[in-house]
Amino acid sequence: MPATVITGIGELTTHDDELGPLADAALVLEGDRVAWVGSSRHAPAADERVDVGGRAVLPGWVDSHTHLVFAGDRTDEFAARMSGQPYRAGGIAVTVDATRRASDTELADTLRRHVDEAAAQGTTCVETKTGYGLTVADELRSAKVAAGIADEITFLGAHLVPPGTDADDYVDLVCGDMLDAVAEHVGWCDVFCEEGAFDATQSRRVLHAARQRGLGLRVHGNQLGPGPGVALAVELDAASVDHCTHLSTADVDALANSDTVATLLPACDLSTRQPLPDARALLDAGATVALASNCNPGSSYTSSMAFCVATAVLQMRMSITEAVLAATWGGARALRRETGDGAVGVLRPGARADVHVLDAPSTTWLAYRPGVPLTHAVWRKGDRVR
Repeated sequence: MPATVITGIGELTTHDDELGPLADAALVLEGDRVAWVGSSRHAPAADERVDVGGRAVLPGWVDSHTHLVFAGDRTDEFAARMSGQPYRAGGIAVTVDATRRASDTELADTLRRHVDEAAAQGTTCVETKTGYGLTVADELRSAKVAAGIADEITFLGAHLVPPGTDADDYVDLVCGDMLDAVAEHVGWCDVFCEEGAFDATQSRRVLHAARQRGLGLRVHGNQLGPGPGVALAVELDAASVDHCTHLSTADVDALANSDTVATLLPACDLSTRQPLPDARALLDAGATVALASNCNPGSSYTSSMAFCVATAVLQMRMSITEAVLAATWGGARALRRETGDGAVGVLRPGARADVHVLDAPSTTWLAYRPGVPLTHAVWRKGDRVR
């Protein structure tokens, strides 16, 4: 397999405990894996040599929470929020209508465009969800559309109760025919455990049914107010509970004493004018934190992980080291992909060759120069995509 050596790295963030951060470093990429990490002075020969001239290098962003199988937009809803109207989860129905009308080709083109847009900004691993179909046929085609485009696919049939449908009858459908149809095409199941969506009993039913079919568990929780989402996620050992905007002391303690990742979505909170999550409380308690974009057409229409990192540092009191870790290794941990051969969110021999080169001497510039495009080069699975 052809090998590429990246030399002249001024600051290399590895997220590997044995390697740690390195200065004047080099990486060797062979096929779709990292083959070697060390000092530029000792870099082995390779088929191609790329000198990045003292720039900072880090693992590609791992965006562990997006909703990219959709059609249409919700510009009017966003404008209304900016004029003072509150965010309501019921706006999801607008996207459901547009998604049902769209062709498979249109959905795939939209998904691919957003994944490519994210890759150009350093995002090399993307999770995306179904959830804008809400019928057996439309949830199944959403899962099939995502296959081969997104890295991880999550079934979110329990996103919203379709208008005019009895909630418990809909949960029966999700737990039965819908899960039967999609299970072989997805790796995860999520549920929107929130007032106005699904209560704790309904959410637990969905997650138990998904586990019986061999799927990993995720939870949307504690976004719009205090609620049972975090407690349910911890109880069922879900990989991640996402949003975590409104947390009690008990919620923080539960997350800190569990393997469930608290995935924070600050771009969504800004767009919906919610308070930002208390990242400092989570980190100080010892919880594992991830940052993700929540890219979707209604509540967080951004694919910029750098924006999320800058927000976390400037407004959520995370250090740059904590924020970069959360947006790479933390996202990988939320997807259970941080260890083993082909791990993402880390740069060490055997990890997937996902590399993000900044046009800056250190990762500090991500918050020091907020809003400025700083991506210089990107490799995804060993292929240079920028």
